[in-house]
Amino acid sequence: MKAEKKTNNVIIDGILNEDDWLNASVADNFYTFEPNNGTLVSKELRTEVKVLYDNDAIYIGALLYDNDPSKILKEITERDRFGTADSFGVFINGYNDGQQDFQFYVSAANGQSDCNFTSQNGEDYSWNAIWESKTKITDIGWIVEIKIPYAALRFPSSNIQTWGINFFREIKRTRQKYTWSHINNNVGTFSQQAGILNGIENISTPTRLFLIPYASSYLNSNKEDTELTLKGGLDIKYGINDAFTLDAILIPDFGQTKFDNVELNLGPFEQEFNENRPFFTEGTDLFNKGDLLYTRRIGASPIFKPKLGANERVDEFPSTTNLLNALKISGRNDDGLGIGFLNAITEETTVTIRNTEDGSSRRKVVSPLTNYNVTVFDQRFNKNSSVTFINTNVTRNGSFRDANVSGIVFDLNTKKNTFNLSGKANLSSVYDEKNTNGINSSLAIGETSGKYRFGIGAEYISKDFDNNDLGINFQTNYYSFYTNTSYRILNPTKIFNSFRVLLSSYIEFNNLTNEIQQNNFGIDINTTSRKNHYVGMGYNIKPYERYDYYEPRITDRFLITPKLQNFWFSISSNYNNKFALDLNIEYVDFDQNGRSDFDFSIKPRYRFSDQFSLIYEINPYTQKDNIGFIDYIDSSNEIIMAQRNRTTLNNNLTSKFSINSQMNFNLSVRHYWSIAENNAFFSLQETGRLIEKTDYTENKNSSFSTWNLDLSYSWWFAPGSQATILYRNNATNSTNDINKNFNKNLDTLFSDKLNHVFSISIRYFIDYNQTKNWFKKA
Repeated sequence: MKAEKKTNNVIIDGILNEDDWLNASVADNFYTFEPNNGTLVSKELRTEVKVLYDNDAIYIGALLYDNDPSKILKEITERDRFGTADSFGVFINGYNDGQQDFQFYVSAANGQSDCNFTSQNGEDYSWNAIWESKTKITDIGWIVEIKIPYAALRFPSSNIQTWGINFFREIKRTRQKYTWSHINNNVGTFSQQAGILNGIENISTPTRLFLIPYASSYLNSNKEDTELTLKGGLDIKYGINDAFTLDAILIPDFGQTKFDNVELNLGPFEQEFNENRPFFTEGTDLFNKGDLLYTRRIGASPIFKPKLGANERVDEFPSTTNLLNALKISGRNDDGLGIGFLNAITEETTVTIRNTEDGSSRRKVVSPLTNYNVTVFDQRFNKNSSVTFINTNVTRNGSFRDANVSGIVFDLNTKKNTFNLSGKANLSSVYDEKNTNGINSSLAIGETSGKYRFGIGAEYISKDFDNNDLGINFQTNYYSFYTNTSYRILNPTKIFNSFRVLLSSYIEFNNLTNEIQQNNFGIDINTTSRKNHYVGMGYNIKPYERYDYYEPRITDRFLITPKLQNFWFSISSNYNNKFALDLNIEYVDFDQNGRSDFDFSIKPRYRFSDQFSLIYEINPYTQKDNIGFIDYIDSSNEIIMAQRNRTTLNNNLTSKFSINSQMNFNLSVRHYWSIAENNAFFSLQETGRLIEKTDYTENKNSSFSTWNLDLSYSWWFAPGSQATILYRNNATNSTNDINKNFNKNLDTLFSDKLNHVFSISIRYFIDYNQTKNWFKKA
């Protein structure tokens, strides 16, 4: 494929009538990617693509033929949501190294989606670029016109550019997917089978400097108080060169990020939350190498709890620490070496401690001024392999805990992409009252081509491995082994579009005792019918008792947990239909009299029009005779476990109304309620077994409920510029007293606990080059 130099002005209007378009060379002859992999597309559904370029951007024009344009699906959605619509995409790899694509999609409703795809981590739709597109439906199909500024891409500093490129098309009504460069689903990954784009020569790219100032206001109101907060800040994006970019946020504002799905957590580990803050999700593929980074640590609740006297209490313990600023530098040089640097600083946080006897108070630091840093060097080679060094570091001001983790990660593939060897070796060091060092290592090999595939691997984690200052890791002090083998069809049959069966096994041992901590053997089947309905099912068994070293919450103590087996079943009907349904069922049967788990969810969805849709989900979950930690008695060094019945009900409602692809209303509602009622208590013995304890009378029941409602209006009024209006209310209630009346639970939340937030935020994208031209004209 050859890009042609643009000589005249091109207007992005979905009409390819300029002379440059008429004279450009054509890429056609698309191949089916799914479901009939490798077949040439029919003439009546052919696609023709042309590429232009100048010193500012690359331009793509596509004519997508359709023998029945009236059936082109075109649901309107917000950015990065495909919906039920035909789409066209262009995938660009400026280094032509087969391992990373910047993917840009346009729907038939003129919606935009973009993602950063890497062969190791897959698609990352949190990445957003600034680009232009326009579509137009005609009597022979539809047209796409795209302008992608070089600022949205990464490529070497070279007079002659050779890029990897592919074009993608999906016809939604038939779920047919096509690519210009044939993607053989028998081997390798998507990005390693791209075509070549030549012709881009001697470009002089403009300065890549973008300023995104913002202003926001928040009106917070509850039963006790009303408060108005005004905020302002600035995001900076600067292209150090065509390969490396600096991103920085000064005085960040994350007040409009999505709420967390908080749950009643009775287990020994913290609840892990998704990262919803754009700065920490966009373009972070380098920093996620080796799974050492959990960015929710930055700005999280303080980890240092103050020591309290007999009559002392903390007024209010903060749920977050303020982020002062953050920056990241990332890119890749001509030799395929990726370099990433991320740094963030949080401010000192204190609490007020009051003496309830004499009324005196004192301040105590619970989180000092803290610097978080991640440094990455990632070398790619052979278009399918990489070796990575990553270091995370947390430095706290004063005599507080510091931490450092370094890791080597490798992902190696044979030349024909038929076998993979991967692994890691991480070393952690914690500097506290007692300095500790630990290691985390793994090695795996697998066949990655053909209908039959296999994998085998092992992992070793020492007792003192600890990356939790800037990462997240729940279990240590074990070694494990796993195997898997699978069969899949590569092309449709009379019944299935896709069919895959997986056999897997896993076993885990404690390093010191060699007792089995975990084990599982299972079979899972996933299918898609010729009418694009999904059906999946599976059976798993844990045939050995497990030694749980975490549930007792005391070092070197363990609870022996019973054998179990579980069954799951899932269906998801074709989303092309106006009405669709998702159904999931799972049942767990324990080798313990009366103990079981049952998880059920049903999610109907209805698309009233291309603009309006509604999705509702109800998810009841019950645990009968569950066993878990409830108390520790210091005087007798006794661990108390409870047998409890737990019932959870989770209701979710989401809806969207799209005026057009730039204006959207969104509604998200969640009510979560979980109760855990203890019916018997036991003393945990040194052997890991339980003896009933009849004299324990503490009320350790739990009733936890949360309510969240977000109603937002979003308007992309200019490229990269957005105005958002958000109304949010939320409430949380936690108590040891159980009332099983559903209406009473809601009344308590709404009458006593409800908080209201009304906010307006405006972000404006400023291109330095445009600003420079404004001043010249002035």
